[in-house]
Amino acid sequence: MDTIDRKILAYLQRDGRMTFTELARCVQLSVSRCQRRVNELADSGVIRGYRGIVNAAAVGLGFEVVAFATLSRADAIHEFDAAIDAVPEIVEAQRLFGEPDYLIRIVAADRDAYQRLYDEQLSKLPGLRGLNSTIVMKEVIASRGLPLVRGHES
Repeated sequence: MDTIDRKILAYLQRDGRMTFTELARCVQLSVSRCQRRVNELADSGVIRGYRGIVNAAAVGLGFEVVAFATLSRADAIHEFDAAIDAVPEIVEAQRLFGEPDYLIRIVAADRDAYQRLYDEQLSKLPGLRGLNSTIVMKEVIASRGLPLVRGHES
């Protein structure tokens, strides 16, 4: 991966809908060479996909919770992974070293909806020993792209 690939990725992180013509102009390549590099980045798994970023509150999911899950036994991880993947309100999850075992980001319409989700699904996750959660007060930094280029190159 060279500097041009990093610039391509930086631009695509900011605007995944930009055309190959616009992107090629920004990174100073021909359109065909730019498109070939983007395809190679996608084929190699560097680019994992494209999606729209949706305002959760605007679609009625403005109640956000960060939860820390601890498992009761180490052999439950695969079953737990599959179970949390099946809960659409869990929008992000990472398995951690040490305790807690997982950091999980959950969205819901409101506190009552979260409580129902907790009572009916989250508290019954396989292998779960404990779930400590906290309500998000304010999003200070939204999920953002990786820092791929230094300075003001892009």
